[in-house]
Amino acid sequence: MDITDVRIVKVDGQPFLKAYVTVTFDDELVVHNIRLVEVDGKIMLSMPNKKIRDGVYKDYVHPINNEFRDRITSQILSQYYNS
Repeated sequence: MDITDVRIVKVDGQPFLKAYVTVTFDDELVVHNIRLVEVDGKIMLSMPNKKIRDGVYKDYVHPINNEFRDRITSQILSQYYNS
C-alpha cells in the first residue's frame, strides 16, 4: 500500500497539538484526523480515535505493524518539516 498524498494543516497556539494530517493510500482510501503531537520534545503520530464509555480513548484506524507505522511516520514528518 503506497501513500499517494499527505495533507498537513499546522496548528498554532496549542501546547501539544502541532498539526492535523490527512493521508491518502493508493488514491483509493483516505484517513482523516491523524494528529501530530509533541510529547517530551518529540513529535509523534496520534491516530484517529474516540472516547468509549469508560472514558478510555480507542484508535479506530491504526497500522498493524511497526514497519508500516514507521513508513507512514517518516513520510508525514518529512512533509511536516519541509512545509
